[in-house]
Amino acid sequence: MRIQPALTLLACSLALTACKTMTPSAVPTAATPTQQVPANDNLNAVNWMQRSAEYRASAETIYHAATERLDLLLANRDEDALVAEERGNSARGLPPAVVLDIDETVLDNSPYQARLIDEDKEYADVTWDQWVGEKKARAVPGALAFTQAAARKGITVFYVSNRAVHLKDATIANLAALGFPLKDDSVFLGLGTFVKDCEQKGSEKLCRRKLVGQKYRVLMQFGDQLGDFVQVLPNTPANRQTLADKYASWWGERWFMLPNPSYGSWEPALFNNNWGQSRDARRKAKRDALDLAH
Repeated sequence: MRIQPALTLLACSLALTACKTMTPSAVPTAATPTQQVPANDNLNAVNWMQRSAEYRASAETIYHAATERLDLLLANRDEDALVAEERGNSARGLPPAVVLDIDETVLDNSPYQARLIDEDKEYADVTWDQWVGEKKARAVPGALAFTQAAARKGITVFYVSNRAVHLKDATIANLAALGFPLKDDSVFLGLGTFVKDCEQKGSEKLCRRKLVGQKYRVLMQFGDQLGDFVQVLPNTPANRQTLADKYASWWGERWFMLPNPSYGSWEPALFNNNWGQSRDARRKAKRDALDLAH
């Protein structure tokens, strides 16, 4: 279509006016500042657990090694993975069992941690319960194959978790959907499980491990925190290291630790277990704990 001369002149005039009135600040440039991303101590840890080949390889290595030891531990009827203070009866002659923590040992909850980062929030019981209720956690690499191998050998698999007892149904549903062996619902021992003649101290698992030991010989224990294997009181870096060293010969033999840099009782041990402090105060305590001259 042809443009009339008068219309052409008008269009040119408007174009020149627009060019003259545009200010430099209105012109987008590569130097335009982007929205600042909030700092989060968990960013690298969660990305490592979700995206790195190294995390998967680490978990697979641990569970493969444990699977190789099943027959040996079954044959040696004197082997037991409970410390003497938690073994109140003889384990000899009892049916075999393995004890596993759930979160970051059997089930991968990294999406929940990722949401906290994305929304710049911290852990809360309400949001955690909502996540568990979704029943969308996936299996930690290697965990499913190991537990199924143990079950095929007649070994009862116990899940001793700090998921509260009111999350039992959702947790069992999640485990069952993934194919984890569940002898019955009694193999889930969550936080709040009543154990006769044993006083529960915070989130420590001593009473629940004792409960398993009353009727089973525990071949192996699995977890992502020291408290999954032995009672840790007081929760200080020095005491934690002392306990880990005391049972050094058990690591890779009866006890198997899964990697979890995202969270755990090791973290509050660095700031006197005081979650009431601000994020900045907690971060400063963690920076102060760094070894700069090792």
